[in-house]
Amino acid sequence: MTRYVHNFYAGPGKLPGSVLERIRDELTDYRGTGLSVLEISHRASPVLELLERTEEKLRRLMGLAGDDAVLFLQGGGSLQFVMIPMNLSAPADAVDYADTGYWAAKALDAARSLGRDVHVAGRDHGAIPSALDIRSDTRYLHICTNNTVVGTQWQVMPESPVPLVADMSSDILSRNVDTGRFALMYAHAQKTIGTAGVTVVVVPRKTQEMIQSNLPPFFDYRTHAAAGSNYHTPPVFAVYVVECMLDWLEQEVGGLQVMEALNRKKAALLYETLDASALFHCPVPSDSRSMMNVVFDAVDPERVPVFCQEAREAGLLGLEGHRSRGGFRASLYNAVGLEDVEVLSGFIADFDRRYG
Repeated sequence: MTRYVHNFYAGPGKLPGSVLERIRDELTDYRGTGLSVLEISHRASPVLELLERTEEKLRRLMGLAGDDAVLFLQGGGSLQFVMIPMNLSAPADAVDYADTGYWAAKALDAARSLGRDVHVAGRDHGAIPSALDIRSDTRYLHICTNNTVVGTQWQVMPESPVPLVADMSSDILSRNVDTGRFALMYAHAQKTIGTAGVTVVVVPRKTQEMIQSNLPPFFDYRTHAAAGSNYHTPPVFAVYVVECMLDWLEQEVGGLQVMEALNRKKAALLYETLDASALFHCPVPSDSRSMMNVVFDAVDPERVPVFCQEAREAGLLGLEGHRSRGGFRASLYNAVGLEDVEVLSGFIADFDRRYG
């Protein structure tokens, strides 16, 4: 598929051309059924098999234990901000959060709204905290592994004496992670492994044993695990796109190690360009810089509208920073190719030559 633009939107993010072609080709006849995946009953065997296959592929790529529950839920990361404290703690229980940016702050606010005793174990919206103050009696520590708005990422996951919960919405399957260290992982799929509509939640067996009793069934992870993510109508099409992305990652990219190496190369190229620029700078310290979301600012604010206009004319889309921060942001999710980043880096370097 020929594409004439370069997509750096922060989410929903870019999908590979071959995945879009597969979706197009299969849209009206899913796996020989004569039906679209959009119109098959969620109780019918093609959808049951889709859920099973996608779960198995995700297990393999993430290296999950056989008794980890893999769930495909709706509601995005925002619903998980509520479900996690509901399942893993009782009202007034101690829960710890690392506040590293916009979405991490929303997660802790949600726990606080449910009456939990929320403690901020570390707070820094410009870098990853160098140390965390974790209470010994806390039910869990929650982190956001990659912070899309401020462009920071945990390069090394924190050591935690308590169960570690991670929002991986913007970097799941972008790099190798020791999943055995986590008590729960979740990711809205719309950035690195799919499209909007489905959230992947991994709940290990030991964590299932921590879940509170007497929860409303819909908000209980055990309900969805027992039903194979089919307790109610699941987001079938979004799960299908996740399967397409997992196939692409395994069969076309060559697996997670290759994907991580490519992501590191993309990020290094763009950071090198920005560090050499006289007109732009990245405010994030090198040991906290995100591979997924590169934020940068113009030295001279008067250059901002010129850069934005010329970037759009050059087919470089989605470079505006989050409304809470401003500036610029280039999101380099899995489907963003090295060639996309080369074009952006070349454009920035040329802009420097012409206006610097």
